[in-house]
Amino acid sequence: MSPIALASGAFARPQEDLPRLTVDGLEVFRVKVNHRGNWTIARLRTSGGITGLGDASQSGKDDQTLVYLKQFADLLKGRSIFDVEWLRKATAPVIVQYGVPAAVAASALDQCLFDLQGQALSVPAYDLFGGRIQQRIRLYANINRSTEERTPDGFAHMAEKAMAAGFDAVKLAPFDEMPRGSTDRKQIERDTQRGIDCAQAVRQTIGSQRDLLIDAHSHFNREDGLELARRFEPLHLFWLEEVTPATPVEDLAAINQTATMPTAGGESIRGVAGFYPYIKAEAVDIVMPDVKVCGGMLEMKKIAALAEGAGLIASPHGPASPIGNITAAHVIATIPNFNILEFSYGEVPWRAELIDPPEQITAGALTLSARPGLGIKLNEKTAAKYAVS
Repeated sequence: MSPIALASGAFARPQEDLPRLTVDGLEVFRVKVNHRGNWTIARLRTSGGITGLGDASQSGKDDQTLVYLKQFADLLKGRSIFDVEWLRKATAPVIVQYGVPAAVAASALDQCLFDLQGQALSVPAYDLFGGRIQQRIRLYANINRSTEERTPDGFAHMAEKAMAAGFDAVKLAPFDEMPRGSTDRKQIERDTQRGIDCAQAVRQTIGSQRDLLIDAHSHFNREDGLELARRFEPLHLFWLEEVTPATPVEDLAAINQTATMPTAGGESIRGVAGFYPYIKAEAVDIVMPDVKVCGGMLEMKKIAALAEGAGLIASPHGPASPIGNITAAHVIATIPNFNILEFSYGEVPWRAELIDPPEQITAGALTLSARPGLGIKLNEKTAAKYAVS
């Protein structure tokens, strides 16, 4: 056959054979986790009977997220499962006006649509984003949400458990108990030193060959943040995350310019438009879009590409359910500038059983299957057993 014949689509799939599935309805499952928040799982149903999953957890205002999930799913009803950009445009004004709860709802439905598309086309979701190039999805164990005794010994004990489970990178946020906006210099110093002591205890526990990540959760101003980075130098951090709030971006940029360790952040930023000034200002070395907040899988791919163009790493934020982690993993499996993905370690013992087949973590890496879509289904028995009452 001639090249002209090939170019004309002689072997193209006839358009009438393509799936013609439309959105038919929404189900929501709320799962009890701990005092730091529950998991909210969205499941879109189609006219053809297949369903797709998305993670709508941790907006901080679950009741509002539920309202926006219904509102946005109603907008999608009767529309094609391929109308992702349409959803992005339709929900943008609501997200601008109402913030994170609306963004989390839209992000979850984006995830559902890509799960549905993959199933309809019989390809894994990562094929929809350019094809897999990352064969190993390395994880770090975020022990912050599972450490009840928030002391050096408490963090060290949880880090030890994470190592025994096969992780070679650990993150904690040891300044969470620090009051925001305090002007009491003595109290600030006590809180700062306590956090550093917690990090030091974890470093001693995991040794020098494993990676230590610290999240400051924006508890510092520019001046104190610059000093914090200096005081952390002996611990040889893998990264120092979110020292100050994302705005004004000049504060983070000043810290990034002088810090000897890589800096990271961006978990609460929404969309390409939000990340553009952050990346342009060189606020961090490593951008951290959260698939539940940034706008979903498509938006994460766009943000990662923006970071790639600036020569930055993309390491998604995600203290998520197994569904949130897998949706993020399908995207980052396709990006060249990925290095590590967040994993909430130790929150609940039944975590892996929330999905079918169960979530599989081996030697600190997430196993990502080649099954169509996200490759998972919700385990409704587990979801019902631990449902929010």
